[in-house]
Amino acid sequence: MLRSIRSALRGTKAGGEAQFKVAAAGSITGIAPTVTSLQTGHVGLNVSRLERSQAFYQRLLGLTVVKEGIDPKQRWVFLGRDGKPVVTLFQQSSVPFSTSTAGLHHLSFQVKSMEQVRAAEKIARELNAPFFHDSVVAHSEGSHSGGIFFADPDGIRLEIFAPTGAEESPAPGGEAPACGFF
Repeated sequence: MLRSIRSALRGTKAGGEAQFKVAAAGSITGIAPTVTSLQTGHVGLNVSRLERSQAFYQRLLGLTVVKEGIDPKQRWVFLGRDGKPVVTLFQQSSVPFSTSTAGLHHLSFQVKSMEQVRAAEKIARELNAPFFHDSVVAHSEGSHSGGIFFADPDGIRLEIFAPTGAEESPAPGGEAPACGFF
């Protein structure tokens, strides 16, 4: 796997943009359609202080430790539910999250109801998380879905949303998705 990634990146431009064969319609060619079902496994995040981030995600999302590293040179923890990892934290960063480089835009969690969004908002405020909007916002004008947008202790942008219940909430981006521009 690592060899194929290196091979794909071997044609990288000086600016860091990888060269891939792109079909006329804009899709990448040479990939067999063998993936018929897909879901996110866990999300791995680099953090600067493992204990601080672990406490934040455990309190905010109600996650428990699934597994953790004990080597002080390689600090990490898998946080999850029912033994299944949801968020993996790796202490590998020395600077805050950058929104000006390519990579993760934000991490989004869906909950069942707007009541759960509001409960998460209360906890995030208790944790002194910085918010990008005053409270719940709709994903776009006329949207039923919406949520809260805030940052974790390393500045990683987070969203917690519900598929319904935001009909009366403001849509800060108009027709543009609120989750794309904060």
